[in-house]
This record gives sequence, C-alpha cells and structure tokens, in this order.
Amino acid sequence: MDNHSGVGVIDKAAAILGALEQGPATLAELVASTHLARPTVHRLALALEHHHLVGRDSTGAFVLGRRFAQLAASVNEDRLVSAAQPVLTVLRDRTGESSQLYRPHGDERICIAAADRPVGLRDSIPVGTTMTMTAGSAAKVLLAWAEPERMHRGLARARFTAAELDKVRANGFAESAGEREPGVASVSAPVWGAAGTVIAAVSISGPAERLTSSPGAVHAGAVVDAARQLTEVLQRTVIA
Repeated sequence: MDNHSGVGVIDKAAAILGALEQGPATLAELVASTHLARPTVHRLALALEHHHLVGRDSTGAFVLGRRFAQLAASVNEDRLVSAAQPVLTVLRDRTGESSQLYRPHGDERICIAAADRPVGLRDSIPVGTTMTMTAGSAAKVLLAWAEPERMHRGLARARFTAAELDKVRANGFAESAGEREPGVASVSAPVWGAAGTVIAAVSISGPAERLTSSPGAVHAGAVVDAARQLTEVLQRTVIA
C-alpha cells in the first residue's frame, strides 16, 4: 500500500501516529520505526501533542492522545443517534409518551435524541439539553452501571441511594416521579455497547398525573424492549 500522499508533513505525521497504534514508544523507538530523522520526529511529535493527537504515559513515552477518543465518541454518537431515532419513535407511539436518549456528559447527562408526544401534556426535552446526574430515572441507569469512581461521585449529591441503584441493576430499569422536577415522571433502561458497558439510557417521560407515581408498572416493559432493540442494533454495527 502506498503511504505517500505527496504532502510530506502529513505523511510523516501519519507515520508517527501509525507507529503509536502499536503502543507507547520513546523518541528513539519512533525514529527507528518511522525511519525519519530524529529532529523531525521530535518536532512533529511535539506538534501532535499540542493538538492532543499524541500524549504521554506515566513513563514519558509517547502514546496516542485523548483527541482520538473524542473523535471516536463523536462518530459513535452520530451512529447512536441514527440508530436510536426510529426506536424512540416506536417507543413514543407504543407508550403515548415523549421518549429520549441520554448519554453521559462529564458529571451530567445530555439528551442526544428525542421523539416528542405530538399533542397534549408532555415533557419535552430538546436535543442538546444537559441535565443532572443526581435525579431522574436516566441518571439512575447511567450511574447504576458506571465505574465506581463516577458512581460514588454521583451518589454523594444524588436524591437517590446506593440501595436504589442495586434495585435498578436487579430490575433492569429505573423509574422516578417528582424526583428531577415536581409533577414529572419517567422510566429508563440501559443501552449496552459492544464493550459490555452502558453507553446510554432510553427514557420516556411525562406528567406524573398520567404516568402515576409508579410509571414502571405500566411502561417498564416497553422501555426495556426499546433499549434492548437499540443495544442489538449497536452491537451489530460494533459501537463501543
């Protein structure tokens, strides 16, 4: 395969990144694997580090930078949204309630897709809205299977307890009524990625007077089915 594009600096940077795909490397190891001059490798590696395309590990060796994870997440989110929209539409029609998809966003969660109830009282969450991880059924789902550090950080400020998260894991869904906002109820279930981690939460939400104080009793089955369907689609397309 011809690795020469005709733009020398790009080809050299690509050679360095290609070498780092194999794992951490010192400057000397990068020089040996790329066959580039040491000053060139050093200059380009520092430039790539400035843009977070290259980083350093605890020993000071060069590694691929965090920007690649951010770019991969953006690609996966686009695929996730595309896969989710028809699932959320069916869920909305099945339950009669607005449906949403939430993804972790730092110590918050963000709505990345939604299908609103067309008429009547509804809980409309615009796409792009960031919400708390301390209240609501989606927050419970995203924390219930989170890594310990994030879970404990969330529980320190949450309106729910570790025992409630145990219940979420046991039941496979979460519910809330008046927890995030007075008069609003919701049900959520986890979406699993190919890596075996929860990457998102499918939810429905609406007025508590319609969903009642135990919305899971009526709607948990539909929400869990939707989350399972989305999980299967994502795992077929290998989204982490």
